[in-house]
Amino acid sequence: MGDQDLPGVLVSDLEGPHGICEDHAEDLKRHFNLITMQDFLENKAQLGPQIQAVYIWCGRPAVSQELLHSLPSLKIVASAGAGLDHLDLGLMASFGVKVANTPHAVSSPTADLGMALLLAAARRVVEGHQLAVSPHTENFPTDYMGQQVTGATLGIIGMGSIGYKIAQRARAFEMKIVYHNRKRRKLEEEEAVGAIYCERLDDLLQWSDFVMLAVSLTPQTQGLIRKRELRLMKPTAILVNIGRGLLVDQEALVEALQTGLIKAAALDVTYPEPLPRDHPLLELKNVILTPHIGSATHQARRQMMENLVESILASLSGLPIPNEVLLK
Repeated sequence: MGDQDLPGVLVSDLEGPHGICEDHAEDLKRHFNLITMQDFLENKAQLGPQIQAVYIWCGRPAVSQELLHSLPSLKIVASAGAGLDHLDLGLMASFGVKVANTPHAVSSPTADLGMALLLAAARRVVEGHQLAVSPHTENFPTDYMGQQVTGATLGIIGMGSIGYKIAQRARAFEMKIVYHNRKRRKLEEEEAVGAIYCERLDDLLQWSDFVMLAVSLTPQTQGLIRKRELRLMKPTAILVNIGRGLLVDQEALVEALQTGLIKAAALDVTYPEPLPRDHPLLELKNVILTPHIGSATHQARRQMMENLVESILASLSGLPIPNEVLLK
């Protein structure tokens, strides 16, 4: 624990794989008295009333009803990233606790990664690297082919801030862009990136050479891509998922990739994370996997921390909260 005169903020830990970013600790300590989950659990009676905010980094600490009952002074839960599927927003609202996240800090780096995965899968970059460095390679095959990106059709599912930034990047590759979203974008926003709205998801799946999942995980979007949807896609199509693993029925995806129902997949997210080491997705050559690194740049992570600090300080001062999640 730090300066007792500063507002108490609950964090998972100050170091280790489940703690806050160690590079940010000193910055946070200038504003807050950081209380780790372990310290809190060992002394709930004394520390509980001191905690005015929960600082969630990489989904930790988990905020349960039991925890909320133990924090009578809690004003805000500030969560890094754009996803909210790890939070019970209704529960927060019932306790009168505000919620903030960092959607703008993650949108550009996540869009960058989405395009990187699309390009890597299309041009078989990982396979090519393995071929180039293999001690068994004597000649480069002349029939080593990938899919062309320029002029291809990209279907974006989820046209929020991340999806829209993907469209901006795809336009530079002269891609045809179609999108499906809960709400249609303004006409001028569509025209700015040359995007065409698909009211029916089925149409997008049938038209697209690349399908990019950039949608939030909700009860309505869980299992959005199942066997039926995969069958609608072109046999040359590539699926890219930068949203959440549970958007896709992974068993159906494995079957689709094994049987040639679709060409390939590039996934920054799976369920669970990491996958069991014997999971069939780990064995397929037409799959690229990355370890949920959409926002993993030094610049983005620092901006996320700074955004969380701003939101917490605003909440404690009774000011409008930047990036507040409006609770229904």
